Amino acid sequence: MSQTAGSRPTAAFSATLEVELAHVPGTLGRLCMAIGDVGGNIQSLDGFTITHGTLTQHIVVDASSEAHIAQICAAVNGLEGVTVISARDRTFDLHDGGKLETVSRIPLRNADDLSMAYTPGVARVCRAIAESPERVHDLTIKRNTVAIVSDGSAVLGLGDIGPAAAMPVMEGKALLFKEFAGVDAFPICLDVNTADEIVETVIRLAPTFGGINLEDIAAPGAFEVEEALRAALDIPVFHDDQHGTAVVALAALRNSARIVGKEMANLRCVILGAGAAGVATAKILLGAGIGDVIACDRKGTIHPGRAELNHSKAWLAANTNVDRVAGSVSEAMVGADVFLGLSGPGLITRTDVETMAERPIVFAMANPDPEILPDAISDIAGVMATGRSDYPNQINNVLAFPGIFRGAFDAGATDITENMKIAAAEAIAAAVSSDDLSPDLVIPTAFDRSVVPAVANAVATAAISDGVTRTAS
Repeated sequence: MSQTAGSRPTAAFSATLEVELAHVPGTLGRLCMAIGDVGGNIQSLDGFTITHGTLTQHIVVDASSEAHIAQICAAVNGLEGVTVISARDRTFDLHDGGKLETVSRIPLRNADDLSMAYTPGVARVCRAIAESPERVHDLTIKRNTVAIVSDGSAVLGLGDIGPAAAMPVMEGKALLFKEFAGVDAFPICLDVNTADEIVETVIRLAPTFGGINLEDIAAPGAFEVEEALRAALDIPVFHDDQHGTAVVALAALRNSARIVGKEMANLRCVILGAGAAGVATAKILLGAGIGDVIACDRKGTIHPGRAELNHSKAWLAANTNVDRVAGSVSEAMVGADVFLGLSGPGLITRTDVETMAERPIVFAMANPDPEILPDAISDIAGVMATGRSDYPNQINNVLAFPGIFRGAFDAGATDITENMKIAAAEAIAAAVSSDDLSPDLVIPTAFDRSVVPAVANAVATAAISDGVTRTAS
């Protein structure tokens, strides 16, 4: 079998095979066996049509890569009495024409509707907003609309692929906003060269939107963009790669600590990756009262003695690593209770995990390939989590950002504070009941519909408490 080691068939690489079979006993069985022999996973067998001694069957098969789909087709084509008529990539079919459309919220049935929705009636609403600018939040889509802003410089595990290639990801994000929280979102992919250009463009676009979700912008520019926009705008600005990851990681860590019988205040955590997500995760863990954090990058641990630290790493050096541990990530992991990976594939080993404290918590969150595969340490780790959907405990940002914006909009928030993020993490953690909590269930699934309302309520309450709402006295 030519699959990559550790890979599993997934819907992300699924295909619909249209095959023609000789209408004789055993042909379908041989077909299914051939697919299984090369590692394909049959998801469904659709209806068939019989014509002149043959039958046509549609088979949905999950594979592990594009090459694996081709391998499955070749195996099927090699069978006597079986011909592959077509193989359609289901992921590309799903994206055909994009994933979004604009839909009217109000009917337009007659001239009366037209005169209210557009001219001349709309002029009355325009004047009302001109006289009282705050009414834009009540009388336009601004109240419930997020701009998903990216320059395509740090997309998923793909890197700097540019704004056009980033569009499918941003469309997907908009789909999640709407599906899970009823928030209208639109992708804004910018052809820019500097962080300042992103800031200038978003400020000019901001009158249309009630919130800004920054996405897949490379560090350190991501920090500069978020900081500048939060200072310039009176609407929530949230960099999901930083704070969404941090919120969900904190939620999972709270429940994991319960599983292994340790207190948050006593945990020593090693974070590998000092980019946007790593820095935000360190900050939220410190805010939530974790014992100590040691952040590491490609050069090793970050501490005050390190030379040439950028602004965000200088903050880490000043606020983490209380014992000033110097050395590699392997050295930092000795005796640590928690490892959080926000870096790249295969960067830690089983030996590294063996040196950690008893019942270690390991979150290997690099996507699509984690810092270490769960199968390699299943007998060591007290709790294991990844960023993938094909293993238990997926650290998935969809648990955070829809509810955070829903709560911010519901409260009329002008900012998203650290307390609002911690409140979101606590709500996510609480969505797993004590009866259900286990090493394989420390975080809700993405389709747990109780999560968004709970997060929204917690975030709205925190926003009011922090006094960052438009109605705050």
